[in-house]
Amino acid sequence: MTVRQVGSIQSAPEPLDSCALRSATLMMQPERLAALQPSRISATRAFMRQLIEERWSFKKVKFDIKADGVGEALYHIEAPGNWVFSIPVLSFKPTQKGRTLRIIGTAWDMMGALVEGRISEADFETLRQEAPKLYHGRATPGTLTWFRANRSGRFFDDSVAALAKGSQPDAEKLWDAGYAMRNTGVNGNGMFGTRTFRALESDHPLRGSMAAEILSAYMMRVFSIDLMNDLARKAGGDTAVELTPAMARYLGVGNASAMGLMHFTNNWPKLINRWILVREKCIARAKMLDLSADPEPLDRLIRLTERAITYRKEDTTHYTRYPSGAKLAAELSCVHADLCRLRSQLKAGALEVSAPFSGFCASVEERFHPHTTETLLSLMIDLVPTYADQQVRALIVNEEAIGAPEMSTCELQDLLRAEYAWAFEMDLDAPEARHFIWYKSRNAEEPRRGPRTDIDEKHELVLDVPRLVVELDAALGAAPPGQSVSRFLIDNPDLRQIVTRIQSLSGLPYHTPHADIMHRDFIPAHITKLLNSGLHGLDKTVDAMDRGICGVLFQGAPLPEEIANGTADMDWANPARPGRAKS
Repeated sequence: MTVRQVGSIQSAPEPLDSCALRSATLMMQPERLAALQPSRISATRAFMRQLIEERWSFKKVKFDIKADGVGEALYHIEAPGNWVFSIPVLSFKPTQKGRTLRIIGTAWDMMGALVEGRISEADFETLRQEAPKLYHGRATPGTLTWFRANRSGRFFDDSVAALAKGSQPDAEKLWDAGYAMRNTGVNGNGMFGTRTFRALESDHPLRGSMAAEILSAYMMRVFSIDLMNDLARKAGGDTAVELTPAMARYLGVGNASAMGLMHFTNNWPKLINRWILVREKCIARAKMLDLSADPEPLDRLIRLTERAITYRKEDTTHYTRYPSGAKLAAELSCVHADLCRLRSQLKAGALEVSAPFSGFCASVEERFHPHTTETLLSLMIDLVPTYADQQVRALIVNEEAIGAPEMSTCELQDLLRAEYAWAFEMDLDAPEARHFIWYKSRNAEEPRRGPRTDIDEKHELVLDVPRLVVELDAALGAAPPGQSVSRFLIDNPDLRQIVTRIQSLSGLPYHTPHADIMHRDFIPAHITKLLNSGLHGLDKTVDAMDRGICGVLFQGAPLPEEIANGTADMDWANPARPGRAKS
């Protein structure tokens, strides 16, 4: 997904003492970044909350799809402020030819667009002609995204067959798959001629970070449910039934991402910093809650933990590098027991401190897996909802990198050694430290990495921050004392990029993972999981060969009619399995 850069970073209300925040030394380790869990401030959940609060309406204007899957659909979405969006959808007959999880695919089960206003027939016709070309196509004016998805091979066809016969889909298959369609790409922010997000009006309802992409992914889910119900009616006639709301709600959208997100962390360091900073500030605020004055946050945390335990107990996903649902459920059950004891102490007046969460979280950190700790901390963000929602609105950032040419080389070197001490602690000359090289695949148009012995170094693609830092430090040490950075860069033009990056990120604690990404033991999936799970809100995240992450979005999220009529549940995350429906 693409993240927009609009305006400047907004100042956060009531800033916390930086001492209350966890250190970058801890938080920017790849293993810890991978442990960050979906939370109230993740893009999916934040945007869904906006839809619910503002009661957006969704209307199916057209749904003309044949039994073989070929046809078209059109949705209109109305948002507050007289904003209207169109979702035109092209549906295709499923085929294995040209179908792949990767961006080089040439066949998809559906393609759609998110367009401002009510799309004209002329623009719909342009979409029909241009969207299937993908990277050679051109979007119409007012288009915010193009997106595409494929049906789930594990769930879709069998579910349609069951519905056609008057039965709900097999519950075990629903629990196992978790989605009926899998996202294979959402593109915007100027790509294919889509509207640049920086140009969105200040009152635009999709101006928030990742909002257009999240809405596009949600409409994949809406379309998948409508398509299953429609195909079942065509196959079963009067015998057919529709998915029950509980079954439909449990369906999410599948998603897979790979090593391209390493480039995201290079290109959007201020967003990475801002999101982690917002998360840490919310957690710090929750830790300081005075339970002696108001015990309700503790009761709410207990309820949220119970829900998370059930979700993890029912998660039978086979994880490889990350802890299983059963392990997390077991550890969260211990945390839950401790919370209940804390509540008993509070009721008995036996607590020695009014804000016990700080010590409690420190104890959890010492005893349990980081994924368990970060699950608890993600739940705690919901204890400060107003503060967290204010912070989310500060997630619109400007990634423009502006240097300080007037700075002296001595000042720059001091800055370098203070903020990048972690880079100097690495043995960057060890053979295993230069094992990999990153490059762009000629055939797949995807970022890849491979052994340095097999690939020419001229194809190096990813920003190698630690080595650039060490190289810059050596060059600064050789510069005349008191020389300005502008003069230094005249003599060292190849260092301009890293100098500007360091200066523009000065004072930001969480912008760069503390890792040697060329090292033989570096695991790219950790960084992919940070972005997919923490920032986007992907859950049940499975690593694939230490490189990619697969998971599900919107599992448990409200349906369009619930959003529109005001019956949507704000606490939809971590849903329990729906019961097995009777035929």
